[in-house]
Amino acid sequence: MAKKFTFKGKSVEELKAMPLADFLKLIPAHQRRTLERMSAKIKHFLEHMRQKKAKGKKLLKTHMREMVILPEMLDLEFMVYNGKEWARVVIQPPMLGKRLGNYAITTKLVKHSGPGVGATRGSKSVELK
Repeated sequence: MAKKFTFKGKSVEELKAMPLADFLKLIPAHQRRTLERMSAKIKHFLEHMRQKKAKGKKLLKTHMREMVILPEMLDLEFMVYNGKEWARVVIQPPMLGKRLGNYAITTKLVKHSGPGVGATRGSKSVELK
């Protein structure tokens, strides 16, 4: 039998029914302070998200990488901008309390191949075949 997910001892259903003030007590201090200050950008984002959710839309595009993931965002899909392209992020319960930007990686892994333009004199003589 699969283990049921809990966040700080609360089930997903309890978290969804929980008011924002109670959820803030469960998350780390940095994320809690961000939401307690509730900047105009965050208020606008939450209003926009709630409107889209009420219309039945599940996909939202955003540049708000610093937005903390809340229980009301569960099962929604976000397209988060990573500086070059839109990364698809599906919100799942283990992501609660983290930030959207954590799941839209901005840098790719660099893989270096053989010597190329600008290589040192010694490495240019290496056979490429």
